[in-house]
Amino acid sequence: MDDLIYKIALTLIPGVGSVNGKSLVAYCGGVKAVFMEKKRTLLKIPGIGEQTVSAISNHNVFERAEEEIGFIEKNQISPLFYLDRDYPGRLKHCHDSPLLLYYKGCADLNAPKVVAIVGTRSATEYGRDMCRKLVEGLVSHKALVVSGLAYGIDTWSHKAALDNKLETVGVLGHGLDRIYPYANRSLAEKMLGSGGLLCEYVSNTKPDRENFPMRNRIIAGMSDAVVVVEAGESGGALITADIANSYNRDVFAVPGRIGDPHSAGCNKLIKINKAALIQSAADISYLLGWDETKNQKKPVQTQLFVNLTPDEELIVATLREKGDLEIDTLLSETGLLPTKAAAILLNMEFEGIIRCLPGKVYRLI
Repeated sequence: MDDLIYKIALTLIPGVGSVNGKSLVAYCGGVKAVFMEKKRTLLKIPGIGEQTVSAISNHNVFERAEEEIGFIEKNQISPLFYLDRDYPGRLKHCHDSPLLLYYKGCADLNAPKVVAIVGTRSATEYGRDMCRKLVEGLVSHKALVVSGLAYGIDTWSHKAALDNKLETVGVLGHGLDRIYPYANRSLAEKMLGSGGLLCEYVSNTKPDRENFPMRNRIIAGMSDAVVVVEAGESGGALITADIANSYNRDVFAVPGRIGDPHSAGCNKLIKINKAALIQSAADISYLLGWDETKNQKKPVQTQLFVNLTPDEELIVATLREKGDLEIDTLLSETGLLPTKAAAILLNMEFEGIIRCLPGKVYRLI
């Protein structure tokens, strides 16, 4: 907890943001060092200008950070810094991922399979029914269901997950001191016992309109895929889909009737090839490669594969011992340099020895 006050303080400085914040931490060698560094040194960091340096030098955020630590401790909230092991690994590799997340719950945010389900706030019976069927189909995969706790499709996705004993996480556009919409308070409380609530905002942050597009990047980034069930021609679900595409995540959409305003967004995503058409959870499983019997190549018997280089043997041995690993962890375990490892890992993928999963996670086939 020693550095927590500096982590929170960094997020409170106006104009720093997620991208510049990570640059500051990387160049200074740590979050505490950012506040100790000389002004002329900070100005040499790419992307950091006079205004940002002035804000850091003249900061008055530690008192507020201390208040937040008190709130965190009182409410048993877990602060997740982007360099922490428990921070969502898939999200970590997105360039604009939050510096710090606040989490309350019991779900593993790095679950092997994570699906986001989003859509319109004015869900029809068709949309509600599709939510139920999709989530029911994810039960055999024990997938973590992620959504935004908003009215409509979000609410029905969370409820379906709870009904089917799947863990579900709601990503909020405000602090953890409140629930918005208030009508979902009871649902949110149930989710704490079978999933959780996640946000990037300190307590007392109101659910302002501009927070929700920011919230959507967390939903997209921490998931293997985003499923749009019902959506109009504009709205938060389409924003989430666009962000997911920019993160190279799979995007799926449930088709609707031509001319139906509730499905206009889904049909458009499919039409312009920004989403794959799905009709069931089986389609999600197939397209994500979860259907092992149909999609997985015949395993390479690496113990008999005598043409591995020493570095490849090291990677194989590490993955065999540790299981699936994020790229950062894999590099740490093997001691390989990033530039060298990139070429080796790519070649091993071509050879069918390993597979790269969403979030730069590597698996031995």
